[in-house]
Amino acid sequence: MGTTGGGGGGGGGAGTLRLPGLHGYAVEFSPYWPGRVACAAAQYYGIAGCGTLAVLEQNEAGIVLLRSFDWNDGLFDVTWSENNEHVLITSSGDGSLQIWDTAKTKGPLQVYKEHTQEAYSVDWSQTRGEQLVVSGSWDQTAKLWDPAVGKSLCTFKGHEGVIYSTIWSPHIPGCFASASGDQTLRVWDVKAPGVKLVIPAHQAEILSCDWCKYDENLLVTGAVDCSLKGWDLRNIRQPVFVLLGHTYAIRRVKFSPFHATLLASCSYDFTVRFWDFSKPNPLLETVEHHTEFTCGLDLSLHNCGQVVDCAWDELVKVYTPSCMAVPV
Repeated sequence: MGTTGGGGGGGGGAGTLRLPGLHGYAVEFSPYWPGRVACAAAQYYGIAGCGTLAVLEQNEAGIVLLRSFDWNDGLFDVTWSENNEHVLITSSGDGSLQIWDTAKTKGPLQVYKEHTQEAYSVDWSQTRGEQLVVSGSWDQTAKLWDPAVGKSLCTFKGHEGVIYSTIWSPHIPGCFASASGDQTLRVWDVKAPGVKLVIPAHQAEILSCDWCKYDENLLVTGAVDCSLKGWDLRNIRQPVFVLLGHTYAIRRVKFSPFHATLLASCSYDFTVRFWDFSKPNPLLETVEHHTEFTCGLDLSLHNCGQVVDCAWDELVKVYTPSCMAVPV
């Protein structure tokens, strides 16, 4: 499985890999290996069929398939372990989380089945000293996990619609944000019961959120209304920025690990867009290299400016957009 092709410029390599019969939902660069990427994918657009975790490696020729693991339902999200370079967790349409070890040929190591509907998001905390995972589900709950413990530590209730995204703060230990079909962005503290903050961020379903890597109070949301909005947690009455340009729902948004005001978004309009919210004309570049819904997106921690994305056209692409090939 997997056909490869070379790609255009950018430091650290570029290329395209096709995953035949699989529709990409999420991609994430390894925090350990500069050239390694994980992709969570599903057959039949995630509506039916099985799922596959594909682990990809960049080399001089492009991208090659290193390992693939199959699950009996679609895989919707993936996160790398922060304490073991071989371990990943995926979330699935059957409500379960799977722990995989890329050093082994079979898997999963463990399965956690508690969510009663699709587990749509999973994220491993980057805070030193704690090994915590958060998952979000269409059952309207988020759950906290310690991968070494066989059951969830806590369940967070409050959303009145499906949860599409759950993301740990890179700054504040035990703090995560969730984005939901109930049109709210919520901030939670694992040490305190109940929600910490509720932001009515859009008048539409919110499919994605992310934390700024340089400002602990700044979050971005991406929604079905085609807009991205920035939120300062100290003053949530109005957004600190609004970015318009996508023509269909925004599926995923990521802040840059290298630039405080730069972010990327991908959409059901088949595009990936790069933005600098500090500029009068914030849209830096529009990349149009997919022919289907573009669902997965990540920015490399190792190679400044390098991006990976995936779409329902069976393609995973690694590249450096021109706006990030030179210092911003």
